[in-house]
Order: sequence, then C-alpha cells, then structure tokens
Amino acid sequence: MNALWPARLHHLRRDSPEPERLARFYGELLGDRVERLGDVWLVSGPQRKLLVGQGKAGAVPYFAFQAKPGKGERFSDPLFQDGAVAVRDPDGRQVVFGIPREERSSTGLPGRLQHFVCATTRLPEMVDFYRGLGMVESDRVLDGDVLAACFLRSDPEHHSFAAFRAPESRPDHHCYETSGWLDIRDWADRMGSLRIKLWWGPGRHGPGNNLFFMIEDPDGYKVEFSAELERIEREVPFRTWPHEERTLNLWGNAWMRS
Repeated sequence: MNALWPARLHHLRRDSPEPERLARFYGELLGDRVERLGDVWLVSGPQRKLLVGQGKAGAVPYFAFQAKPGKGERFSDPLFQDGAVAVRDPDGRQVVFGIPREERSSTGLPGRLQHFVCATTRLPEMVDFYRGLGMVESDRVLDGDVLAACFLRSDPEHHSFAAFRAPESRPDHHCYETSGWLDIRDWADRMGSLRIKLWWGPGRHGPGNNLFFMIEDPDGYKVEFSAELERIEREVPFRTWPHEERTLNLWGNAWMRS
C-alpha cells in the first residue's frame, strides 16, 4: 500500500449519462474553464479540477491524490504524469496516486478541491482499507457501539476522505474548501444568481467544525462548499461523537445517511 501522508486530493472523476451537459453545469457553477480531453471533459479552476466522463449518473469511479506513486496497478490519467498507480477500495472505487502534469494558472472564487465522501454498506472494511493507505482517523461517529461514520485525514486538515454507513454503497459528495466565512457568503450569492437552491445549510459540522452549505447537481449528486476546516496534527488520536443530528450540524437539521 501507499504511505499516504502528507497528500492532498488533486481531482476526481464524475460520470453522467450526459457528460458534456454536466461538465458545462460545473463550469458555470464554479466559473471555471471547460475543455474536452479525449473521451472526458475537464473542468478546471484555481486549485480544483474535475473530470467528467460517460457513465452512470452520480458515479465517482475514482479520486486522485497528489502523492508519490507507490505499489498498485498502473493507471493512465490525463492530469497525472506517466507512472500513476491505483488501488481499489472494498466498494470497488479506485484511489489514484500520481504527480500532476504542468498546470495552467487560473483565477476565480477561492474553493480548493478538498475532500471526497462516500456512503457504504462496508464501513469497517472501508476504514481499515484507508487506514492501511496511511490515512489517520480524526473522528468517529457511533450509533451505540456501532460505527456510523468515520473521517480520515491525509495531512493536517481534518479529513480528505470520509465514509458513512448506509443501506447502499454510493458516492456521497465532494467539497470545495474556501478561505473563510465571507467566501461562503460569496459562493451562496453566486448560487442565488444562478438560481441554484441551497440543498442543506448554511450550518456548522461537529466533526471538522467547518462552516458549510451543499447544493445538488443535475444528477442529484451533492456538492459542498466549506470554510475554516479544523486542522489536527498527525499524532492526535481520534475523537468520538454520538449518531445524532447535532453531530452533523451544530446549527440545526442534518442529512442522516442511516
């Protein structure tokens, strides 16, 4: 396995039955450049990149970390240099490690691609797998004695990956981390100008202590905008939270996956 520390999420791939339509939605949503790269579409902005391909609505077949490749299957990715590798998690999703190709500078509202989250029927196995990659647990959510969610970090930011217990395994959301509360205001104003309703929030998560809101894209997949995500050094042990609404939103209602 790869010693995934320190590492940051670099990009992910979303699939859709209508990939061009979805790519152009994200381009307008984020104010980012949209271009065709072979059989996928690239949406790129400041410190964020999203690949959109043909496939099942809402699918995320892989997500990719900027990290020195270790052991794994060779993986061809248009945004990474030759030599990238991938491993599959217990749900079959690929986790890719590689060195980015030379990147063009871009401007726009601050919102770095920061984390990816999934729902799963195999939560304990998923946690063991990602810990095996070198991630460190930041917070656990317990439903009595049963694990309901886990947040893991690959650098001092609270989480770059998380997983929730759910009746089916599926992608949950990805997140853009901004530089502060006023950016959350500006992004929410942008959603208003585009007539995109806020699906959840604004609020404040318990694990991570970050400010946030979420929207839905045309395929029903969730997208989060966040600010002030907690930072935790590598040696700090994980904490535990109860499985209740207040854990997921200290300010009000919560999206409970199970």
